[in-house]
Formats: sequence, structure tokens, C-alpha cells
Amino acid sequence: MTAHPVPGRMPRYAHVLFDLDGTLIDSAPAILASYRDAFAAAGCEPVVPIDSSIVGPPLLETLQMLAGTADAGVIEALAAGFKASYDSTGYRQTAAYEGVGEMLQRLANAGCTLAIATNKRLLPTQLILAHLGWAQHFAAVYALDLFEPRLPHKAAMIARLMQDLGIARDQAVYVGDRSEDGESADANGLPFIAATWGYGSLSSAEMSPHWRAVPTPAALADAILNAAAS
Repeated sequence: MTAHPVPGRMPRYAHVLFDLDGTLIDSAPAILASYRDAFAAAGCEPVVPIDSSIVGPPLLETLQMLAGTADAGVIEALAAGFKASYDSTGYRQTAAYEGVGEMLQRLANAGCTLAIATNKRLLPTQLILAHLGWAQHFAAVYALDLFEPRLPHKAAMIARLMQDLGIARDQAVYVGDRSEDGESADANGLPFIAATWGYGSLSSAEMSPHWRAVPTPAALADAILNAAAS
């Protein structure tokens, strides 16, 4: 039986901050295709398999891992090839996980302010949100490359988002699908909810005792909207 928010009560978390890849969207097919395009265009072979396990970290970090080198010339060429593929047409292969659109609308209707803090570059993030018709749901979209100099990691990005929007720690929750997401939430004193429907799904062994896991987008909305009543 699906729980419903208590009438007349605001949700416990007024601000819901989301990871993107593997949490709201299944971006793996599009990302992996563009990585393969990048290596083909550069005429070199990756040293590790291009599969869903590589999706999540920032582009340059992933390219260094795949190429087995941090050589600036090699990485710049691969990054250019990836961007040419992904930012033109590749991103359009991105699919929303079933139920995510309804979950976002439900949270927005309940008065939650939604934001994104993602390792994905800002341009394709914006393109994907527009492609899926979700742009209106988010009060802020933060990426590592939103600022110059580039933010060093996700924990710093969440901290900057909270500072800029004036979000208090006791008013927000972070939702993601990987241990990095939970650790970044911990670094900012935020509770963390693990989305276990995506390709980065955390196993029980990877979950810290104070993290919470939910199996579906509907269950996530229930957890957020009914926290005040629990």
C-alpha cells in the first residue's frame, strides 16, 4: 500500500538534491557509445573495458582510466572526440528511469525545492533536462565545470550549492546511486538516500549504517514526503 503525505504538513526535507546519472537517468548507453566514438576517432584502444562500471566519475578522470595515461595531449584529443559525439546527438539516447518523472512532479507539487549536483558536465546536463522536459523542475543545476576554476569534487559542489541557495543542513537530503554520493552527503552533514534502481546501485555491503536505500522512485517520494510524520 502506498503511503501519502500527511495533509497540511510540509515535507521533512524542503530541499531535495539529486545526482543525475544512474539516479534519475539511464545514461549508460549514450555515454558508452560516445566513449567508443572518442577512442575510434583518436585511433587508440582503451586499456580497460568500456562498460557500465565506468559511468559516474567526471569525464577527464574516466578518460585517464580508460587510456591508461594522464598525458594531456592524449586526454584532450579523447575529450574532444567524446564531446563531439555526446553533445551533438549522443545525449538524445538518454532515457529516464521509469517513474522518475512522476516522482519529480510529486515532490514539486508537495512544495519541495529540487536541485541537481552532478559530475556530468553542465552543457549535456542542460541538454538532457530539456530533452526529457524536466528543466522546470529544478531551481538549480550544479556541475563541476559550472565554476572557474573547476570544482574539485562532488562534496565541494554540494557545499557550494547549499551556500549559494542558503540551504540549511537540517532542511535537505541528497539522493544518489554510488558510495561517492553518500560520502559527499556525509561531508556536508546531509542525510543520504540511495537510489537502488540504477546501474550504480549500492549493495548492502557498501551501505553505511546511517544511509537509507529505496527500491523505486515512488518509494523515494514516500520516504521524503512522509519523513515529517515518522
